[in-house]
Amino acid sequence: MYLVIFGVAIALLFDFLNGMNDAANSIATIVSTKVLSPLGAVAWAASFNFIAYFIFGVSVAATIGKGIVDPKLINVYFIIAALIGAIIWVYACTRFGMPISVSHSLIGGLIGPGLLAGGIAAISGGKILLVLLFIVLSPVIGLLLGYLVMIIVMHLFKRTTPLKVDGYFRVLQLASSAVFSLGHGSNDAQKTMGIIWALLIGAQMIPADADLPHWVVISCYSAIALGTLTGGWKVIKTLGVGLTDLKPVGGFCAETAGAITVIGSSLAGIPVSTTHTITGSIMGVGLTRRLSAVRWGVAGNIVTAWVLTIPVTMLISMLIYAVLRWFFM
Repeated sequence: MYLVIFGVAIALLFDFLNGMNDAANSIATIVSTKVLSPLGAVAWAASFNFIAYFIFGVSVAATIGKGIVDPKLINVYFIIAALIGAIIWVYACTRFGMPISVSHSLIGGLIGPGLLAGGIAAISGGKILLVLLFIVLSPVIGLLLGYLVMIIVMHLFKRTTPLKVDGYFRVLQLASSAVFSLGHGSNDAQKTMGIIWALLIGAQMIPADADLPHWVVISCYSAIALGTLTGGWKVIKTLGVGLTDLKPVGGFCAETAGAITVIGSSLAGIPVSTTHTITGSIMGVGLTRRLSAVRWGVAGNIVTAWVLTIPVTMLISMLIYAVLRWFFM
């Protein structure tokens, strides 16, 4: 019982760090365009992270909890190893200002112990392929939509003075940031719900076909909102200033494109990276000006962290699970 409580606590810590790293996804643009102060922006995003609880279901949680690794292999030590592996990588990347996919950290953390416990047959190939596919697709979709939305807006407002455009989109950017924060809460909080769901089933505290307990949903949305409230300031700087220079109209277009991608994925039950998505969207907006408007060196560093995330967390969690099995199982 105490071990399960510890596992749940570690999961909620992961969810908190998720919000902390991914705060940049929701607020980097409204901070860089000075629509809100940093503290006002994180409070705004955190509120809508939590409001997502009242709007979305738990299909992404089901994918994480039951669709990545064979549920029969999952036990408390398995989940603890997966979470600690993911937390180490997320904390390190947040510390150094790298916007990474917290989702893929968790998936890599699950794959490591899964391979050790049951070999390649323990991994759900179809779900993993879908996740790997969207590692590529989500930033590409975000980039294309960001470019398209920006082109449409530029055409619609081509006869409006820059001062008026700036005034309109300072208001509209608050709405687009709120919608993106809803999408962030709907997709990312559910990933921790899924891991706690798997933990409770693995510990035989609830049946395998049981619904997700209500307290898990509330706890996870609260933890990610609190994490967002603290803000990973170095990550916010990397996304909001490092990639390209944004004005309120560009921030609105990037957030709108990102929100469409993330919310669509949530409704389809696909765990995508909000980081990958908003990064692609910001780049798409920058490309409407010129190719050199995007700082490709910064983008390259971000992509390198993306590529490393699943392999690194997989290896860390596999090692931790091997140690736990040696001492306790």
